[in-house]
Amino acid sequence: MKKVVKFGGSSLADAKQFEKVGKIIRADEDRKYVIPSAPGKRNSKDTKVTDMLYSCYALAQAGKDFTSMLGKIKQRYEEIIKGLKLDLSLDKEFEVIHSNFEKKIGDNYAASRGEYLNGIIMANYLGYEFVDPAESICFTEDGNFDADKTDELLSKRLAKTENAVIPGFYGAMPDGKIKTFSRGGSDITGSIVAKAIKADVYENWTDVSGFLVADPRIIDNPEVIQTITYKELRELSYMGATVLHEDAIFPVRKAGIPINIRNTNAPEDDGTWIVESTCHKPKYTITGIAGKKGFCSINIEKAMMNSEIGFGRRVLEVFEKNDISFEHVPSGIDTFTVFVHQSEFESKEQKVLAGIHKLAEPDSIDLEADLALIAVVGRGMKANRGTAARIFAALAHNNINIKMIDQGSSELNIIIGVKNADFDAAIKAIYDIFVTANL
Repeated sequence: MKKVVKFGGSSLADAKQFEKVGKIIRADEDRKYVIPSAPGKRNSKDTKVTDMLYSCYALAQAGKDFTSMLGKIKQRYEEIIKGLKLDLSLDKEFEVIHSNFEKKIGDNYAASRGEYLNGIIMANYLGYEFVDPAESICFTEDGNFDADKTDELLSKRLAKTENAVIPGFYGAMPDGKIKTFSRGGSDITGSIVAKAIKADVYENWTDVSGFLVADPRIIDNPEVIQTITYKELRELSYMGATVLHEDAIFPVRKAGIPINIRNTNAPEDDGTWIVESTCHKPKYTITGIAGKKGFCSINIEKAMMNSEIGFGRRVLEVFEKNDISFEHVPSGIDTFTVFVHQSEFESKEQKVLAGIHKLAEPDSIDLEADLALIAVVGRGMKANRGTAARIFAALAHNNINIKMIDQGSSELNIIIGVKNADFDAAIKAIYDIFVTANL
């Protein structure tokens, strides 16, 4: 077997965490390809190295002295090297970084050095080959990830080595300029490497024992999801569940490679398996609950709307012209509602309303702000009658008014709209009716 293992910043924050990671990798000879993140926080008051690099480069960009800040970053790495008792110096690497900061080479380059330096330490610690992703992970001239070229180059490069460390988070443009993924992008690198080497498993090690049914900031000690499909994960990730970068799903999904979310601090836990499909019956009717605050609804009424061809298109055209994306569009015979992000809409609301009046000639338009959307997701809902009824009952019992309900044709998810103020209480009510009641 071949396994790709990615470790997050909290897993590599200091030498003790590095030692835990080393034990995990050495415990399974199939763990051949390692993707490290930059060192994360050692405690709640600490700063991530990536954030330190951004701050340091901002000083350089402003023409201010950044030497002291860069020295603090170097000290973080030297503490790790010393704690691991490695015969390794990063002096030359920091000289190059200092020179490039003076040249103001770019904030993508600055941010990527966290993973780059951690990758050098990890390769030295494990005795694995260091592979710089700038050589094989490609972006196009306009900054988009080039999946096909990357897969071709990375497959050839990694075919030459049995064990390798490939830093996460970045690659390079055609001219060699460093380009990063969005924050959390080391997850994407791990997925890309897994696809390139045709891995059997992609293990993503973090600081939680898998994907949780609900947000632990709202639910105390929520249950861990044992198995979740890519489709379910996509729905939950979109609605704010953040254990894994949502773009990390696509490369492995295409290749049919399962992802295993594991806990560096509790390696004995099975974690969560993310798979293409499964016949495993879920423990509960629902797989997970996730949501976001900060939406508003534009409620449009017009008599005989249902017989007016092109009405919906004309309304949505107004939002398109104003660069506003919509989330959901529930409708009735004479009503049409558009849910959008309130922050995107507020500055353009009068322009949008005027546009709707001009193109659609509605009888009335009513706005409602400070709304939240909650997704209740689960492949088990299809086989269980009365799921929506149980949600309604749970919310009604807790005096929570439902502003909107929308169910996809796949029967994989139900979206509920509530007031921002009812967000936490709604998630607790739904969790209790489906999970707590069945423990």
